[in-house]
Amino acid sequence: MSDIQYEERTIRVNRVAKVVKGGRRFGFAALVIIGDQRGRVGFGHGKAREVPEAIRKATEAAKRALIRVPLKDGRTLHHETRGHHGAGKVLVRPAPAGTGIIAGGPMRAVFESLGVGDVVAKSLGTSNPYNMVRATFDALKLQQSPRMVAQRRGRSVSEIIARREGAPKAEQAAAGS
Repeated sequence: MSDIQYEERTIRVNRVAKVVKGGRRFGFAALVIIGDQRGRVGFGHGKAREVPEAIRKATEAAKRALIRVPLKDGRTLHHETRGHHGAGKVLVRPAPAGTGIIAGGPMRAVFESLGVGDVVAKSLGTSNPYNMVRATFDALKLQQSPRMVAQRRGRSVSEIIARREGAPKAEQAAAGS
C-alpha cells in the first residue's frame, strides 16, 4: 500500500476549547480526504492538541477507510445516486465529457481526489462538511458498473448495457426470453 501515491486534501481544521482551572486548553480536529485519482478515495477525522498531529491522524484514518468506486471511461460515474448521512443529503449524477466537476465545497474535493473529471452534484441538506463528506461517500458506495450488475444477475454485460440505453421494448422482450 505504501507504493501508491495518494493526494491529500485537508477539508476542515476545527479549533475546540476546553475550559480548565487555569484558562482554556485548545485542541484541533481535522477532516482529510485522500485519493489516488484512479478510483480510490477515503476520508478520515483526527483530533490532537496540535494541527499537524491532527492532520497526520486524519490521514492515517483515511488510508484505513479507502473505498474503490467504479468509473465510466475513467472520467465519470456510471449512474445517478443519492446519499445521505444525518441531515446531509447529496445527489450525484454522471455528466458528458467536458462538463467538469460541478459540486460545492467538500464534495468537489472528494471528486477531485477520486479522479472524476465530469460530474454534477448537489448538496440538498446540511452544509456541515463532515456530514456532506459522509453523505457523498454513501452515494459513491452505491455506484455499480454494468459488469457488477451483469455478474449479480447472471447475464452478459451487453444485455445490461442494451437495456440501460433504452433499447426498444420488442428487443428487450426477446433478450429476456
